[in-house]
Amino acid sequence: MYAFNYERPASEADAVRLARAGGTLLAGGQTLLASMKLRLAQPEQLIDLAGIAALAGIRRDGDALVIGAMTRHAEVASSAEVQSAIPALAELAGMVGDRQVRAMGTIGGSLANNDPAADYPAGALALGATIVTTDRQIPADDFFQGMFATALEEGELITSVRLPVPKRAAYVKFAQPASRFALIGVFVAETAGGVRVAVTGGGNGVFRQTDMEAALAGNFSAGALAGIKTGTDQISGDLHGSAAYRAHLVDVMAGRAVAKALG
Repeated sequence: MYAFNYERPASEADAVRLARAGGTLLAGGQTLLASMKLRLAQPEQLIDLAGIAALAGIRRDGDALVIGAMTRHAEVASSAEVQSAIPALAELAGMVGDRQVRAMGTIGGSLANNDPAADYPAGALALGATIVTTDRQIPADDFFQGMFATALEEGELITSVRLPVPKRAAYVKFAQPASRFALIGVFVAETAGGVRVAVTGGGNGVFRQTDMEAALAGNFSAGALAGIKTGTDQISGDLHGSAAYRAHLVDVMAGRAVAKALG
């Protein structure tokens, strides 16, 4: 490791001030610290958000769950509130990485990082979540903008995520055995606004499979997806799987997710 300044603000206002002055936010560090060790990232100042109590916690607010940005994956997975309202999200959180990652990583950090194979972006997009920041509220459809890219502006912090409670939902992931990232993960949700299907692990970032959404809107069953084949135009390949293999996985995982949602 190399020399850097470490800050641990106790309020959102102090964190925003430091971030706007050029500091790098630390919201769990499961990607950032590893990148620093490899010299892929060399921030001069780290702003650790773990000391801001207001950024953590889970609560029900009408027809939605509100989860603080600094809530750990393990807390989401074990929360009785999440298990009752959106069990698919609790299960998703329990699939993230390993125990050490789940004990340190946060939902806000995962969303802000927007790794193209991360789990939470699929859940947020499929549920039609709203990402609440220090400046505004951003619909999930507008938040994710490609590989490691989001709508966040410099100095803007995620404070919480608002997730509408769906009628039914499920997440199924085909994990890369070593990293536990998704080779393909599919989150299917039937919400008040209709059916949404989000895919992670496919390449340039999380995306919605709109052909599947249209088919499921008229018939929410695995059979409704029988004639739909995901193309490779939104999928990329690597040493873990070709684009064609991953596209096939989307179809298989989506069918399993629908069957699971029907339970």
